[in-house]
Amino acid sequence: MATTKWTIDSTHSEIGFKVKHMMFTNVSGKFNSYEATIITDEDNFENASIEFSADINSIDTNNADRDDHLKSGDFFDVENHPKLTFKGTSFTKDGDDYELVGDLSLRGVTKSVKLATEFSGLMKDPWGNTKAGLNISGKINRKDWGLNWNSALEAGGVLVGEEVRLNIELQLIKA
Repeated sequence: MATTKWTIDSTHSEIGFKVKHMMFTNVSGKFNSYEATIITDEDNFENASIEFSADINSIDTNNADRDDHLKSGDFFDVENHPKLTFKGTSFTKDGDDYELVGDLSLRGVTKSVKLATEFSGLMKDPWGNTKAGLNISGKINRKDWGLNWNSALEAGGVLVGEEVRLNIELQLIKA
């Protein structure tokens, strides 16, 4: 069976996340610089090989001071750990969609994560390129990767939630 290589169409993709701020609202962010290698058996995504990395310096929460704090030793420690990486260990069909399991490495710590993946299908764009759509979502606890900084609130609770919700929209181009 022939293999197919896919690349991310970065103009139509977003690597996003949300975290609770002050325990009642969400702050959204994304990574603007990333790359991936996705290899499938022809156009069949079951058992796809998926590897991904993002440049931590490209983090964007729409607030430069917050972004700088996230890059510091309090959080990602970009000076010593400039990239986050993900290496898929399984990509299996789950009804009409998929379950993606893999090793997420942040700040020198690697943990296995399980992510729900919605497959949007295949389509040709107006220029004849074959495209595929994936929406990947899941939750992780930032403290599992050593992102422990927080500040207690005077009224009780903490400034930054532990749970990080991932929302990754990918439009892939068949290479």
